[in-house]
Amino acid sequence: MKFLVLNGPNLNLLGLREPDIYGTDSIKDIEIWLNSQIESDGYEVIWFQSNHEGDLIDQIHASINEFDGLIINPGALTHYSYALRDAISSISNPVIEVHISDINQREDFRKKSVIKNVCIGQISGKGKAGYFEALKALINHIQNS
Repeated sequence: MKFLVLNGPNLNLLGLREPDIYGTDSIKDIEIWLNSQIESDGYEVIWFQSNHEGDLIDQIHASINEFDGLIINPGALTHYSYALRDAISSISNPVIEVHISDINQREDFRKKSVIKNVCIGQISGKGKAGYFEALKALINHIQNS
């Protein structure tokens, strides 16, 4: 199975940006860690990060017939990007939303996700382990569909 992990705005600064909230791992550290968790299981995970909404939408559209499922950490786009929501709802690939911090325990504006209802699940507040949990949930969803 092949999966796409999409990371949105400012996630390229993980490890530097507010380490008390997001931890000290860079996005590359998380990618290497996740890949080490699954390397013998035969799964392929492709990572993509962009600070541009349109680039993420293009990747979602291109995922059709290319990936079995997607994991998305949309960053701040979570709270207001109806374009990202529409892109997710326009594909049949299962998508899981991931957040490193617990968005429900942060500022009020962070508690709303406009993409939550077009994803098969949301994982929030589990740090890098949330990506692994999302991958396992996607695999389980696909195997049981």
